[in-house]
Formats: sequence, structure tokens, C-alpha cells
Amino acid sequence: MANHYQSSSDQGSASANPPTIHKLPADAINRIAAGEVIERPAAAIKELVENSLDAGASRVDIEIINGGKTSFIVSDNGCGMSREEMLLAMERHATSKLIPATDGSYDLMNIATMGFRGEALPSIASVARLDMVSRKAGSSDAWSLQVHGGALSDPVPAAFNGHGTRIEVRDLFYATPARLKFLKSDTAESTVIGDSIRRLAMARPDVGFSLTSGGRKVFNYSAKSNDSTGQLARLGEIMGSNFSDNALPIEAARVDEGSQEEIRVSGFAGLPTFNRGLADKQYLFVNGRPVRDRLVIGAVRAAYADFLARDRHPVVALFLECPFALVDINVHPAKTQVRFREAGNVRGLLVGALRQALSEAGHRASTTTSSYALGKLNKGNAPQGGYTPMRRGLHTGIPPNPFAPDDVSVNYDNRHQGGLSEGTQTFDGTAMPAGRIEGDEENSGNSPQGDLSEFPLGAARAQLHRTYIVAQTEDGLVIVDQHAAHERLVYEQMKTALAETNVARQGLLIPEIVELDANEVRLLSAQAESFEQLGLVFEAFGEDAIMVRETPAMLGDLDIKGLISSLAADLVSFGEGFALKERLEEVCSSMACHGSVRAGRVMQASEMNALLREMEATSHSGQCNHGRPTYVELKLADIEHLFGRR
Repeated sequence: MANHYQSSSDQGSASANPPTIHKLPADAINRIAAGEVIERPAAAIKELVENSLDAGASRVDIEIINGGKTSFIVSDNGCGMSREEMLLAMERHATSKLIPATDGSYDLMNIATMGFRGEALPSIASVARLDMVSRKAGSSDAWSLQVHGGALSDPVPAAFNGHGTRIEVRDLFYATPARLKFLKSDTAESTVIGDSIRRLAMARPDVGFSLTSGGRKVFNYSAKSNDSTGQLARLGEIMGSNFSDNALPIEAARVDEGSQEEIRVSGFAGLPTFNRGLADKQYLFVNGRPVRDRLVIGAVRAAYADFLARDRHPVVALFLECPFALVDINVHPAKTQVRFREAGNVRGLLVGALRQALSEAGHRASTTTSSYALGKLNKGNAPQGGYTPMRRGLHTGIPPNPFAPDDVSVNYDNRHQGGLSEGTQTFDGTAMPAGRIEGDEENSGNSPQGDLSEFPLGAARAQLHRTYIVAQTEDGLVIVDQHAAHERLVYEQMKTALAETNVARQGLLIPEIVELDANEVRLLSAQAESFEQLGLVFEAFGEDAIMVRETPAMLGDLDIKGLISSLAADLVSFGEGFALKERLEEVCSSMACHGSVRAGRVMQASEMNALLREMEATSHSGQCNHGRPTYVELKLADIEHLFGRR
């Protein structure tokens, strides 16, 4: 108890005599700054690489050991530093990235470099052992400098080929060992470093980058041309060659109303069918700086809302160029976030540019769709027990039957004997073929005659399993999912009709009664007027049913009960705050799904060709409303490769 009262007395005297204000020593200041900027090895390496880029380097090489915990080296061929500049670089808030105005002031909003913070080098040096060697371009002398735990040594002459700077950092956080406890495993830290460098490499295709971890080369990107071609080549190196094959170019601009200056966006966006389960491949670069911003996530989601299921995410790399006065890069100490003066304009520009590119893509689908199909058609997946590839050059006569077992003697004069006798039946007219082959007499209407080069989706030749249309193209074949394709076409028609006027309706001779629970009836009735704009007219029929009187004319003969049940389920999931106009496209998508050609319906040749021609003329027809492909294209060269003809 005495200790308690003594403690209270001490606290009272402390509050009565507060400590005086005093200035922190330089080493403490640097360590505090290091806590803001240098949170892990990846952050330190990022700062050094950004300095290399600002120094005009065309090549940056990074070497790490144990995820950067033991040591890392950043070497560049930039402009380099003189002896005096090396000493200044180790001072707090010393920088070459801010140019003073004529009155001696500095404009902190007009920053054209990767950064200007002066904490990077002295902060790193205050918590690690830093050795730096540099030679200024045009100078014959190179200098070496050491800073260990904040203790600076005088520069001494050193040997250094060429010009540029080499910085080696060892034992990061040895001066603040408590911070080491918060670092992840070597593998995890190496992964973060690689991701950070890749982002910088995406922004600067004109610079070569390499990363070596524990003596093993992780990647080595050569310098490319600083244009869209070089940019796409660099993105393909980092994001995979499939991205290059499935990328749509982005190019758009908008004038800011306040400043009357232009904001531009460029880059590449993946086709909707080239998607992922995570949103980890969506990159935004602002004035060459890689940033992580919620703005791009929201804009991409809005642009792709028509094409992807909610749990799928597109792949994009967008490069935004805007006047420096319209963006604040000093929001975060590590410069990974920005703030736009007119965020709405920027978001509108991104959404508009993405939607325009997707619209111009037309019926184009992802190449990975065909690659996946071809991957399934390999010899390793062939049926067992029957298929034996022919061996060329072993026989001069008729080749052996490839479907016969090796221990069966085949009589080529009687193919019903031997290996095929048990599995072969005489065709008696009762067994139907798997597909309907289109004859010449049916090759009319919308079916191309002769030359197929004008028709990307070719001419319908068969319908398989009453679900898939097989079409012959100029250089291959196309397999179309009839339900998914027609669903997209109906959806686009509904959107067009809504944009121009109300959807045309058709009255039902006998109203359709759909039974639901009381809550669903209440929610649907509350939105009846809005649904009428979509061509769907209904009213409550008691407490547990809906009576449908009119349906959208473009949907034809549709599953009314299924449609109403689906819409009711959507309303329940959206909740009481559901606003139909805000989710109009989702409702149109649901209605189009129930009003499209169903799988299992037999289609005539003229209908199949009409569907192909409409797909060619309709934007976004390469994928259904849920992001799945509507067709798969197989090139003749790929088919020949499967059969060993190439």
C-alpha cells in the first residue's frame, strides 16, 4: 500500500513539474526516420533503386542474401557522385531532386522525380552498415565511403569501373535489433523484394533490371524501347506471355476542368476471359511511380462489371500521366499512395478508357481458352487400351490398325474380325450420330459461301449434343456454347434498348402465377415500377404469389417462373436498400440468362449461322455475362500438330 501511495505521489510531482523541451540527437532522429521509411529490406532497396533511376541509370542490378537481412547490394550506371556530393548525400534532408525557384523557395507539389525525401540514405546508414562507392560521370576519380550505425568515415579513393554508384548494406537493423523480430522468413522477404523491383521495372521498360538472391539469378530484364511496344514486352516478361497475347491497348485523355490541363492514361488490360481469382495483378502507375490505390480497384471493378463473376478479377497495368499540381505524392512516407485533387475525374477516365477498349475488342476471346483446350487434347490423355501411334517407316504396306490390340491379328479384308468385332455393330437406323452434319442444301441464308476470310467465326457445320455449334473458319474451327453466346447477345440488346427507350413488351394471353414467400412478394412489389421499365410487368397476387402480365418482347418464350424466382432471390440478397437502377445491368443479365437459347435445343443451320453473324457484330460477345468464354477457337496448325502432321 505504501508503494502505491509513493507511486501516486511521484506521479503528482511529475505532472506538477513537466520535463522541458529538448532537441533529439542526430542518431535518434535518423532512427525515427528509418522507422517511417525503412520498415523492411524491400523498403530500403526500393529507396536505393529509385535513387538510381533518378540518377539516370539505364541498368540497375540488385543482389540479396537471406532476404536482404544479411546484406543487399544495389549497383547502377547512373551519373554518380563526387566526393563532396557523397558527404552531402549522408546529411539529413539533402537532395538533388528539388530545384529552388529564383526567390529561393521550393515547390513541394511540383515533383518530377521518384522522390525527394532526404531520409533514405542517412536512415539506412543509421540502422545498418553501409558502404558506398561512386564515380561521377566524366571524372577520373572514384570514392568510397562507410557509415556504420550512423558513424560516418571520410571518403577515400577507390577502384570503380565506368561511372555510377554501388551501395552495399549489411546487417540491416543491427543497431535496432528489436525490429528484426518483426521481419518475415527469408523466402517471404525475398518475395516482397522481387515484387517491389518488378513494379519499378514495369514503370521503366527503358531500364534493365536484374535480381540475384543467394547467388541465384531470379530475373534479368534487358532494356526495351520506351514506347508501347517496349512496355508490352516488359509486361509480358513480368506478368507472363499469356498477358501479352490477351492484352488490349489502353489510350485515353481527359481535360481537367479546373486547371484545363490534360490527364492521360495508357497501358494494357487483359481480356475478360483472361481473369484470376485474386486482384493481385492490377497495377497503377502515376507519373511513372508504382502506387497501390483503391481508386484503380474500384475503377477496374466498374469497367469489368458486365463481363466477370463477382469472385473473378481482371489483369491490368495502367499508366496515368497528370500534372504534378493535380496529385499529392506525399501522402505516405514510402510514397506508395497518392491523393488526387479531382478523384472523380480520374476514376471516370479510367473506367471510360477500359470500357472503350473492351468494346473495341468485339467478339475476341482469350488465347488461354484455346490453350487450355489443346492441353487437354494431348497423347497423355488419350483413351487407354486402344490407341497406339503409328510408327512411320517400319512398314511398306498398309499400316497396322491403330485401334487394334497388339496381340490381335487384323484381317484388312474383313474389318469386323479381330479387335473391332466385339465393339462394332451394323448400323440399323436406330443409333443416331453424335452431331448433325450440315449438308450443302442447308448451306444457305446467313452461311458464308466459299471464302470464309470475311467471317471470323466461320460457317456452322454441325451441332453437337444439342449444346455446341461447330463452325469452320478460314484457318481452323470454332466451338460455340449456344446458350452462353445468345445470353450475351440478348443482354447487349437489352442494354441498348434501355439506353434508347423503354424495352418493348409482349402481353401474355394467360397471366403466369408464380408462388413465392411473403417477403419475396413484398420486395418484388416494391420494385414493380422499375421492373416495368425493363419490360417486365407484374403485380402481387395475394400474399404469397406474383402474377406476371407482360414480359420483354426480345426474350421471346422464356422461363417466367425461373426468372421471377431468380429476381426475388437477388432482391433478398441485396437487402432492403436495393435500388434497381443502380443494379440495372445485373438485373438485365439475369433476365437475359432466362431468355436465351437453352442448351438442349436443336438449331437449324440458318439459326446457327445467324447466331455466328450476330456474335461478330456484337461487342463483348466473346464471353457470357458471367465471364465464361462463349466460344473456343482451334487453329488448323494446332490441330495438325495434335495429329503429328507438323
